[in-house]
Amino acid sequence: MQGTDIGIDLGTASILVYIKGRGVVLKEPSVVAFDRDTNKIKAIGEDARLMLGRTPGNVVAVRPLRQGVISDYKVTERMMKYFIQKALGRRTFRKPRIAVCVPSGVTEVEKKAVEDATYQAGAREVLIIEEPIAAAIGAGIDIAKPCGNMIVDIGGGTSDIAVISLGGTVVSDSIKIAGDDFDEAIVRYMRKKYNLLIGERTAEDIKIKIGCAFKRPEVDYLDVNGRDLVTGYPKTVKVSSAETEEALRDSAAQIVDTIHGVFEKTPPELAADIADRGIVLTGGGSLLQGLEDLIASKTGINTMTAEDPMTAVAIGTGRYVEFIAGYHE
Repeated sequence: MQGTDIGIDLGTASILVYIKGRGVVLKEPSVVAFDRDTNKIKAIGEDARLMLGRTPGNVVAVRPLRQGVISDYKVTERMMKYFIQKALGRRTFRKPRIAVCVPSGVTEVEKKAVEDATYQAGAREVLIIEEPIAAAIGAGIDIAKPCGNMIVDIGGGTSDIAVISLGGTVVSDSIKIAGDDFDEAIVRYMRKKYNLLIGERTAEDIKIKIGCAFKRPEVDYLDVNGRDLVTGYPKTVKVSSAETEEALRDSAAQIVDTIHGVFEKTPPELAADIADRGIVLTGGGSLLQGLEDLIASKTGINTMTAEDPMTAVAIGTGRYVEFIAGYHE
């Protein structure tokens, strides 16, 4: 009986599950809501995300992963078990082989925590794969060739930048600045400029609808509701896309600096390959408008976003299992 192969993109913001032969079967926010008094889990995934910032005192909605690393082990384990069962359905006789991807900068201890949680969640065999490699496979790059490719994977909690050649990472760096930091930067900007307090979900809405990292030819506007810090009453403010560029400038600049740092450590032959082939962006954070223009203007290298940046890592993680399976069988 053939066991199932599963790839899991264990992200700070969302979890995606890929099943061999079926593609990405599940994509849900990595949020868990539980009752503090009874320690029972109330909701997981999308249902729990809707509770963020809206729960009564005894119910808390938490993200068990912070910056790509497990911050709450027990909750992560239960969340993974739930998602694996939901993705597979109940009809499994044999435990699946699971590949999980982690940011490139994680320590051995953090890797071990992910491995243990996956075994606890019901895996027969666990493969840990680094995010940039998974992202490269998912973006359709043939990583086995001896030529340099640069991948910039901007997730929810971490941004991973890596130069890949011959199926491995040559140079890489990971910074804890990504989609969540874009949201926080917008929250801070609104508070400073308008004395307006907004929540995480509102900030994410602003980022998705009008957020940009590079000056746009036309300016978009959005009405934002929040609480006025002076009067304490609800207030609505009209925000422009140019203001989001100002709010996100520092975070975006730090990502560009890290890309520059990786280039400085890249062997010249591989750097020449990248200049030729361009930089590939993956991850949900890469959907921020103008990010590829910003990177291209600062590095002078053509930058493009993968076809489906949100699912690239999950697809790559799943294909990696097939790639390894081909080696062993």
